[in-house]
Amino acid sequence: MTDRRFDPSAEGERRLTLAGGAPAPGPASPTKRSGVVRAGNQRLRVSLVGEGLGRPLLLVNGIGATGDLWDDFRAHVADRETIAFDAPGVGGSPAPLYPFRLDWFARRLVDLVDALGHDRVDVLGLSWGGALAQELALRHPDRVRRLVLAATTPGVISLPGRPSALWILMTPRRYYDSGYLEDVAPTLYGGRVRDHPELMVRHGHVRATRPPTPRGYVGQMIALRRWTSLRRLRGLQPRTLVMAGDDDPIIPLTNARMIARLAPGARLHVVEGGGHLFLFTRPAEMAEQVRGFLDAP
Repeated sequence: MTDRRFDPSAEGERRLTLAGGAPAPGPASPTKRSGVVRAGNQRLRVSLVGEGLGRPLLLVNGIGATGDLWDDFRAHVADRETIAFDAPGVGGSPAPLYPFRLDWFARRLVDLVDALGHDRVDVLGLSWGGALAQELALRHPDRVRRLVLAATTPGVISLPGRPSALWILMTPRRYYDSGYLEDVAPTLYGGRVRDHPELMVRHGHVRATRPPTPRGYVGQMIALRRWTSLRRLRGLQPRTLVMAGDDDPIIPLTNARMIARLAPGARLHVVEGGGHLFLFTRPAEMAEQVRGFLDAP
């Protein structure tokens, strides 16, 4: 990987640690390197951890969310390279001039993988990122080895979440106002967040540090308009793990069951008591599930 493709930011490198502060596990001391990569006609802020270790895992986050929110989870998959990024219009990635469909975002991920020098990657998509991961795997199956879909939806032809949660999603206010995030997080995310709102304190700080622009947030929402994978899931080629919480106010469990039933050979893992952010509130447990799936023969 050359500096021509990857421009390190002022952040340089830092040691990635577990949520509790202990050094991350793994054969090497993983460092996090952040910079900007040109993915086709789009510049993306990208962070890499564990460069050169195992098969790369591309992490695709939810609407408006910076790639830095993956840090606690990444500490538990330190035996492989992980790639996270800020979607266009989020954090350090400039918003495109015009809103694009989800297939445009998928093409940018192919450009990103190419720019980083990889032929194929494993992909983990959360929420909005799970929809993008589906589009990537459906349109570019030769670039995805295995696919993990977490707390996500097959698109407009799906069971909607609770109106109270969907109303909160209509604006990015929770990224700018930490007090508002603390107030709405139990309603929006469910699961452990409902009983332990303190879990969102650090999470909220990271969100506020690299928030989405209004244009970027709306652009991500527009990308999902009229999008669906439901009619195409039977053609999904990569081996797939579908993960979903049974206490998710945004995306009900039924949607995960639909995806797992239609995608050939897909496996469903239901997280008991899991809310929408189970990957972040229970990172060690969820990373073990993901690693077991990715490493299986």
